Amino acid sequence: MHYQLNIFVHKQTIRVDGPSHAFTLLEPIGVVGQILPWNFPTYMFITKLACALTCGNTVVVKPAEQTPLSALFCAHLISEAGIPAGVVNVIPGYGPTAGAAIGRHMDIDKLVFTGSTEVGRLLMVASAKSNLKSLTLELGGKSPLIIFDDANLDEAVAVADSGLFFNMGQVCTASSRIYVQEGIYNEFLEKAVERARQKVIGDPFTPGVDHGPQVDQAQFEKIMHYIALGKEEGAKLMVGGKRHGSKGMFVEPTIFADVKDDMSILQDEIFGPVMCVSKFKTVEEVIERANGTRYGLAAGVMTKDIDVANQVTRALKAGTLWINMYNIIDPSLPFGGYKMSGFGRENGIEGLKGYMQTKSVMTKLVSPSWL
Repeated sequence: MHYQLNIFVHKQTIRVDGPSHAFTLLEPIGVVGQILPWNFPTYMFITKLACALTCGNTVVVKPAEQTPLSALFCAHLISEAGIPAGVVNVIPGYGPTAGAAIGRHMDIDKLVFTGSTEVGRLLMVASAKSNLKSLTLELGGKSPLIIFDDANLDEAVAVADSGLFFNMGQVCTASSRIYVQEGIYNEFLEKAVERARQKVIGDPFTPGVDHGPQVDQAQFEKIMHYIALGKEEGAKLMVGGKRHGSKGMFVEPTIFADVKDDMSILQDEIFGPVMCVSKFKTVEEVIERANGTRYGLAAGVMTKDIDVANQVTRALKAGTLWINMYNIIDPSLPFGGYKMSGFGRENGIEGLKGYMQTKSVMTKLVSPSWL
């Protein structure tokens, strides 16, 4: 049964040499394995599933072990909606067992994974050792937000704040590297620190709370480790840096200033509420520094100069670029990374094509009119 929407993806009729009629067909790739992250479990389930089903595939979904309930409830709704049994299959479990089984299964034709670069490597190995299933990997990030002197300062502070602290920093595109031009550097820091101090930390279901806990103890301990490392390496702690309260996995919104390019907190993905702020002078300098990472998922530019914005966005090695905004995701746009942030694209027409095979067909013609 195909749920393919031809309005979005077009085949081609192609002029070829010789007396032949040639065209392409787009066919479902088959059985798709999807391994989901824990930071946006419902959104990830819906968007990945929609693309796969639209193209006529069946799906085996493994939600993150930290967040299986939303996927199971969505599966219940899918059953009630009348989707035939076997089209959507949800298998909760741990990565080394359920996830690994999907990665090496000989009857799964494609694997889509969002998560860490380390696990992405393991899935590539599993694919190579099994049936060479195709992969779409959306992996780690250490995304820069570049703020020029001419930017609206209050707007830039707000964008940097939400770009990093949204979802307690547990976002693959989080703007964890903030580069501020020297003319507004000190004023930016003052305003950013004050905004971080004003955040209300607590139960996210409580009205007025805007900063909740980290997902679990392992993530909490990882973040605290990197905060300690930032202090040891000489970054200037401006605010935060401690556990909030004595219960729960709450980390204070943290800002480091004068962060050097070789510091671990600027190179490694922390996946927590830790903002690293650095000063720069010229466009050429900041382009080189912003590209000085093994990741390339996203980046942002704050400036009133459209020429500077165009120069920077074309020079940065990242899959998604925002100008005078940040972290706005639309399912119509392809999403994915450069370098060790993965390969392949999700969403948009590019995302749909990743769930299909292209078949070329040629038919012999007798005395075609154009010959």
